[in-house]
Amino acid sequence: MLKSSLSPSSNELVISILDLVLSEGKPLDRAYSQHFSGLKLEPKEQGRITLVVGDILRRLNLYCFLSDVKPEEMARLGTRLLNAWHLFNDLPLPKMQYALQIDPQELASRIEAAKAQPVLWDGCPDWLNEMGQAQMGDKWPAERAALNKPAKRFLRTNILKCTREELATALRKEGVETVIVPGVDTALEVVSDSALFRTETFKKGWFEQQDAGSQLVALALDAKPGMRVVDACAGAGGKTLSISAQMQGKGRLLAMDVEQWKLDNLKQRARRAGAHNVETRIIASSKTIKRLKLTCDRVLLDVPCSGLGVLKRNPDAKWRDTPERLPVLVELQKQILQSYSRMVKVGGMLVYATCSIMPEENRDQVDAFLAENKHFRFIEDETISPAETGFDGFYLAKLERIAEA
Repeated sequence: MLKSSLSPSSNELVISILDLVLSEGKPLDRAYSQHFSGLKLEPKEQGRITLVVGDILRRLNLYCFLSDVKPEEMARLGTRLLNAWHLFNDLPLPKMQYALQIDPQELASRIEAAKAQPVLWDGCPDWLNEMGQAQMGDKWPAERAALNKPAKRFLRTNILKCTREELATALRKEGVETVIVPGVDTALEVVSDSALFRTETFKKGWFEQQDAGSQLVALALDAKPGMRVVDACAGAGGKTLSISAQMQGKGRLLAMDVEQWKLDNLKQRARRAGAHNVETRIIASSKTIKRLKLTCDRVLLDVPCSGLGVLKRNPDAKWRDTPERLPVLVELQKQILQSYSRMVKVGGMLVYATCSIMPEENRDQVDAFLAENKHFRFIEDETISPAETGFDGFYLAKLERIAEA
């Protein structure tokens, strides 16, 4: 948390970013990009701004209740909400022109009222709480509370270039302090306030910033040197690069996606990482999948999902149209699993994954697939719990093809 207030201009940026997200529905990463581009902000100040924005969005309904401000009133009444946030976190009030003040006694009364409402206190919208209770039962309150915490910073060691111990030592020399993450052989947690991407260690491709839970998903693929492997929903390729390192850069690793710009970004990251066995391919039609029928040792399907396991990192998703989009996403997941599974050869393994902790997108999908596809068998699955691990939330299921369809 901040130890001092932001500058007046930074406070104004916070309100502008929040307004762009809440009034115009802009994704948070794009709102940051729009406001930060062209500004000469020090990395530390930019980090402080994102810290405040992220914390407010993680518990937006709480801060709106404390300040008596509606989300759509951010442009007009945002200074009042920001004052409430500062007082709630025992920080000096920010210096801003035309700041709308808040009565400390009224705020104290509202804080006591909020404490009696656990769902509000955890910054959870009603629709998400209802879904969580229905799908997760007694496990949900702990997960709900965990999802309002700030996301930790994790690194994945690029074992193509160094060991985890060598990475930790190199980063320490550049002023970045890390600790080993038990249970995740490639992971380090960053425990200092450091500009990671300005380090020589990053420029040399020794690490990627990747949540420890995400690293576990990639490791579950158990890719070996010489295999033919497909990351079928690769995106910008965080898991692709992890898989390449597992393969020691040997064998064929095909990264596929429906968006070319993501694959272009992946190519740049792969060059820096020395992941020379990565090929990229746009999914232009179903023919792209058909050509690979029964040819792959491993297939990773990190399917589009609600993102309800990574709300610490993407808190704006709480306040978007997720309930309306979820049925569409569930149907898309079903289609991708049915279609893309054709690439797995007999004896090969499919890993189905999401960044959600909701059974509807996870085990329910897997069970429905297995009921219709007797040529696959269930090996094991795992839900990576934010409450139990401190990581982001993920799900993975390992399935083996035991016969042709």
